[in-house]
Amino acid sequence: MRENIERLTKNLGQTIVGKAEAIRLVLVALLGGGHALLEDVPGVGKTLLAKSLARSIAGKFQRIQCTPDLLPTDITGTNIWNPRSGEFEFLPGPVFANVLLADEINRATPRTQSALLEVMEERQVTVDGVTRPVPTPFFVIATQNPIEYQGTFPLPEAQMDRFALSLSLGYPTETEELQMLQRLQEGVTVEELQPCIALEEVLELRRLCGKVKLETSLQQYILNLVRATREDEEITLGVSPRGAVALQRSTQALAFLAGREYAIPDDVKFLAVPVLSHRLIPAGGRRAKTVVERLLRSVPIP
Repeated sequence: MRENIERLTKNLGQTIVGKAEAIRLVLVALLGGGHALLEDVPGVGKTLLAKSLARSIAGKFQRIQCTPDLLPTDITGTNIWNPRSGEFEFLPGPVFANVLLADEINRATPRTQSALLEVMEERQVTVDGVTRPVPTPFFVIATQNPIEYQGTFPLPEAQMDRFALSLSLGYPTETEELQMLQRLQEGVTVEELQPCIALEEVLELRRLCGKVKLETSLQQYILNLVRATREDEEITLGVSPRGAVALQRSTQALAFLAGREYAIPDDVKFLAVPVLSHRLIPAGGRRAKTVVERLLRSVPIP
């Protein structure tokens, strides 16, 4: 299955310029069975990344533009009356997809945010007492602008905890931006991108990621990092047990992407910031990323 990873990474590289680390983190979230939160300014390629991933795995792509007037049923779907049949019929919402882009999720009201985050956790929706599973795999890429807060409803910590990891694409370098402009004339567009693996292969890759071996000492290292966030005086709210599980699963996925059947401490160190920082509340206006980086220097490595 190693060749599937290489094909997928290469395929995404046809449309995404110079974001190898971001692509790797998104694949970690996908293969680890979680979801990804992209905290970035507009126009850096978040939608392009989501579309390219969906096309690469031959999956169905849907996009939600979150706004304050968006209703929960606009996401999950609703029953509508069919006058011909004389009965209600279910009209599926955009969550019935394989890759769902929730753009500017913090512009949706808390009620609508909760509806989306519930299906992220349960992989199903319940409308009028009828439960319907969403397709598998089901992967959400949510975005929010970390700069603009006017007219937004920030996600509470319990909902941020539903994301396996958070990341930022950032602005491209000058060379990357020039390459991007050149590709507009001669490169592959997202509409022309061809699938390189099937949905069934994504599920098999997830299963294989779960078999990556973690030594007890490495699991203890993960636990020590998580517990350190709960005891540190610079942190108001530490990482939950769900965060420890997410860090372990992400570590397994990263090791698998590297072609190994076992995880190493460097996998945990690489993922600690994207997996843990959005789950904690630092005290005194400190930056969560800086606090996690400090804990990485203080917690002994096995």
